[in-house]
Amino acid sequence: MNRKGLVKESLFLLLFGMENNEKLEVWLRGPLPNIPPLLQPAAHALLQAKEEVNRLRHNFPSEMLWTKPAGLASVGFHMQHLAGVLDRLLTYARQESLSIEQLNYLKQEGNSPFPDCNFNDLLEILNRQFAISISQIEQTDSSTLLEVRMVGRAQIPSTHLGLIFHAAEHTMRHVGQLLVTMKFLEAEFDKKIKS
Repeated sequence: MNRKGLVKESLFLLLFGMENNEKLEVWLRGPLPNIPPLLQPAAHALLQAKEEVNRLRHNFPSEMLWTKPAGLASVGFHMQHLAGVLDRLLTYARQESLSIEQLNYLKQEGNSPFPDCNFNDLLEILNRQFAISISQIEQTDSSTLLEVRMVGRAQIPSTHLGLIFHAAEHTMRHVGQLLVTMKFLEAEFDKKIKS
């Protein structure tokens, strides 16, 4: 490495050294162990989504969990959908069909799965699915990434890589929607409390 490169690296380490590493977004923290190189971006996105969701207000008001502001999807729906879509897309990536349980889960997304369900209950389910998803990515054989995978009852062709990538980007899209919905509903809830 030349002198200029060493200066840049030293400045980076000084500004963003180990003590600041946890403040960086996941993709800026470097390669993840046991993840194939071509799947690093997907794993980074899923772990970033996990971190962002786990930083949210864990005492989110249960009475607002299924509220649909302006007819849009509820916080509960987003939490369920995040877990469900990861499960479904990665099932297709394994070249498997959806099970009866997965189809039933899909049908109930947006409805409380049991009485007194709260945000933390849904977070636990989602965290379990994040762990399963990362484990599957770790075990993915890179030589299969361009192989065709069929999606859904219509058997629409995609690739192994396409399904994993879509699982990651779809997750990040719903995390963004979840964050906005929560902020809006929390502001409404706080207004009601102050009135």
